[in-house]
Formats: sequence, structure tokens, C-alpha cells
Amino acid sequence: MNTKKKIAIITGGCGLFGRLQIKALEEINYKVLVLDKDKKKIIKLKSNKEFKHVDFFSCDITQYEEILRIKDKIFKKYKNIHVLVNNAANDTVPKKKQKSRSTFYGLDIGDLKKDLNVGLIGAVYNSKVFGEQMVKNKYGIILNISSDLSIIAPDQRLYAHLGITKPVSYSITKHGLTGLTKYLAAYWAKQNIRVNSFSPGGIYNNQDKQFVKKIKNLIPMGRMANKNDYKKTIQFLCSDASSYITGQNIVSDGGRSII
Repeated sequence: MNTKKKIAIITGGCGLFGRLQIKALEEINYKVLVLDKDKKKIIKLKSNKEFKHVDFFSCDITQYEEILRIKDKIFKKYKNIHVLVNNAANDTVPKKKQKSRSTFYGLDIGDLKKDLNVGLIGAVYNSKVFGEQMVKNKYGIILNISSDLSIIAPDQRLYAHLGITKPVSYSITKHGLTGLTKYLAAYWAKQNIRVNSFSPGGIYNNQDKQFVKKIKNLIPMGRMANKNDYKKTIQFLCSDASSYITGQNIVSDGGRSII
């Protein structure tokens, strides 16, 4: 292990946005530890030669005892954790066959609990477990990955032609992360731990053409984000370049939330 590298943990790191975060942090000399419960995705990502400074840990972040177990494994191998990125979230866009479950009055309570446990409660668990170590080291950065839907409501017209709606669990989770960010930023400020949230707009990833056309009309810049738009923001928030920024929700959505 290159001892000069700082150590960053990314939860849910095997997804599209997680992979972008790995690349971004590798570029600024981080060793990245990926926590993900999908073992098949971990195996696939391990074989990706694009990532050179990554370690993987299979972990269900909704289980507090499992996070404690993984923490012990991590600290046997690495002395310090410098950055925690709470990225894990469920894919909350339902399929057409789940149309009734995506409406508020058809809300499936089991799905609601799963979404909140992964996207919000898991972030609380990880912040507590790894934040305690940061307090001991008197240094740390926590970045909560939120969404532009942490400050605006979902426009259900975007999904109408698909026969679905954006579930309420997504809004609750992302608004909750913003609250967690402010709470922890104030709580740990004197321990030299900075906590911010990042609220990106949607990344273009070959989505339904009609959906893309609709959402582009809501964005003043006239396009969805590409895969590289968020890299520099993540690098900034996970480095000492943002040393006097804490408790903030940084929005990057092409201007969608200002109109």
C-alpha cells in the first residue's frame, strides 16, 4: 500500500455514480475503499483495469453490526480513514408493472423502509462508525450524495408517459441527507471534521428519449449532465481546497432548481 495516499470510503460504489466517484478520488491520490452489498458487481468491478487503487468490501450498510465488522477489517489493513462518501441509495424508479406501487396512495411500506434504510439510515450508521475514528484523528471529510430533488419536488410530468411516478421515498431520503449534513457539520466542527452534501442533477445514461427531451426543457443549460461534469466538484469537496466549507449543500444541476 502507498502510505502517502489518503483513504476514502465510498458506499454503494459499484453503481454508475459510485464508479465516477472512484475515478475522481483516484485522480487526487486517494486509495478508495468500496462498500457494496452486491457481490456480483464487486467481482465485475474488480476486473476493471481502469481502477488501480481500489479495495472492495462486501457490506450491507443497513445492518449496523455488519458495518462494525467491516470497520474492524478496514482498520486492520489501513490506519486512518480521511474521507467518507455516503453514496449508497436504492434505484427508486419503479417498473411499469409496479405502477400502482409508485403512487403515493399505493405506497408499499416495505419499499419505503428499504429505500430509507439504504439511502438515509445507512448514511447515519456509517457516519457514526467512521466519524468516531475521524474524531480520534482530529481530521475528516464526510460527503453525502444527495440530489437536486433535495431542494425541489419531483416533476411527475417527466414520468407520466412511462405510466409511473417518482416515489416519495426518494424525496424523503435526499431531504434527510441535507439535514444530516447540517447536523453533523455543526456537531463535529471543532473536531476538524467537515461535512457537506452534493446535490447533482441527472446524468445522461441512455434514458428514455421522451424523458430526456422533457427534462432538458426544464434545465436552463439545455442538457443533462455528462459523466465528467461532477468530477471536479467531488474532488473539491473531498480535498483541503474546500477547507473552510462545511454544512453546505452544493447544487450542480445546470440551473434547473433556480427556475
